[in-house]
This record gives sequence, structure tokens and C-alpha cells, in this order.
Amino acid sequence: MKQLLNHLRQPRTAALIRLLLAAAILLAVMIAGMACREQALATDFTRKNLAPCAEYLFGTDWMGRDMLTRTLSGLSLSIRIGVVTAAVSAVVALAAGVSAALLGRWADGALTWLIDLFMGIPHILLLVLISCACGRGFWGVTIGIVATHWMSLARLIRGEVMQLRQSGYVQVARKLGASPAAIAVRHILPGVLPQFFTGLVLLFPHAILHEASVTFLGFGLTSEQPAVGVILSESMQYLATGRWWLALLPGICLVAVVLLFELAGKSLAALWSVNAEQEAA
Repeated sequence: MKQLLNHLRQPRTAALIRLLLAAAILLAVMIAGMACREQALATDFTRKNLAPCAEYLFGTDWMGRDMLTRTLSGLSLSIRIGVVTAAVSAVVALAAGVSAALLGRWADGALTWLIDLFMGIPHILLLVLISCACGRGFWGVTIGIVATHWMSLARLIRGEVMQLRQSGYVQVARKLGASPAAIAVRHILPGVLPQFFTGLVLLFPHAILHEASVTFLGFGLTSEQPAVGVILSESMQYLATGRWWLALLPGICLVAVVLLFELAGKSLAALWSVNAEQEAA
């Protein structure tokens, strides 16, 4: 028993447990939200405006809809949007960062100029403009988040690739006549994968919060979808009447999901760090 406790206290094991626990909870929330989508849309005016109780843990709204199922469905939608947007943004950042560092000064200058251009515009304003230009809804929000969340990770990957270019094995490969593509695949990409996967996971909370923010402002998902942003936006007009549960409980759940993604990202970064230290030793 003592050996088991000591093993669990090791940094690598503790980080792996945190990562798996966060991933399991997020997966359970996503599956539960998809399973109760029909219940989240069901209305029953005989049970409207009920405070949280044993039967309805999150209460009901002005249309008699169960707020627990609506919250789960909204969180599930937010997680799915976060997965799609973070994955695409990370791939774009990886391709841009590697290309800028390997294709020469003109490509590096073009990427730097593009990053400065995007980051010079207020983030939420740019996201709203792109979302509206693409027709709002699921795809409008998705395209907007993808277009505005790749720059920081691309800059990080570019800097890492610039360091790897000066390493001995890359210099030897270049002198032996290896093409830039071969150097990128065989020598550069394995070195930036830890930053890529960590950045990928850490993009999730940003994507989810920005999706909820844009939807709350009325420029994202439509009101027909039980998104968290829609729930919070609709509940604002009822807070003055004392129906605190309409905004407080979904808001707490949204923050909890964001913190779980952050925990997963930090745990993954800790795993990479421990592995690197063990290899160096």
C-alpha cells in the first residue's frame, strides 16, 4: 500500500491521473449532452419557473424547460465546437510556424506581418466580424474562432523551429543534401510535437469561452440551439425577478469545463516536462 501511494505521488503518475480524470469528465459531459438534446428542447408550461429542487436540480425556465438538460446540451455543443476549432487552429499554426522557419526570410516576414495584423485588431471584434460575415450559426462561429486563434501558437512553434534549425543534426542533414521537406518531417516536427499538443489542449478553453461570449452578444449560435451563450443571454432579463438559477448554475458549469481543459493542458505539459528531464538524465 505504501509503495502504491509513493507511486501515485510521483510527478509523472500524478500528471497522468489528472489528465485522464479531466478527459473522462469532459467526455462524459459531451456524451450526456448529446443524449439529452431532445429533453433540453422539450417545454412544459405546468412546471415553469421552478427553483432548483430534488426533481429538477437546476430548476426550470419560463417555458418549463429543464435547465440541467439544457446546460448539459449546451456544454456538449461548446465542447464539440472547441474540439473542432482548436484542432484546426493548431494544425494551421503548426503549418504556418514550420513553413515560416524553413522556407526562407520572405515566408518568415509574411507570417510575422500577418500575425501582427491579426493581433493588432481587438480579438472579440474580429471574431464577431468574421462570424457575421460567414452567416453566424455553427459554421460562422467555427470559422471565426479558427481564424483568430492560431497566431500565438504559430509564433511559439516558429521560435522553437528556429532553435531546432541551429542544432547539430539538422545542420548535418542539410549538408548531406536533405530537402527542406525531409528535414521538416524527420528532424523538426518530432521536436515541436510537445509544444503542438500542449498548445492544442490549451486552445480549448479559449475557443469555448469565445464561442459563449460571441453567442451571448447575439452574433454566434442561434437561439434555437441550447448553447450556454444563449442560455446566459436569455436569462439576463429574468435575474431581476429573482430567478438566479437561470444564469448562475449554467455559468458555474461553463467555468468548470474551462478549468478542466486548463487542467488537462497543464497536466500534459507536466508529462512532457518530466519525460524530457528523464531523457536528459
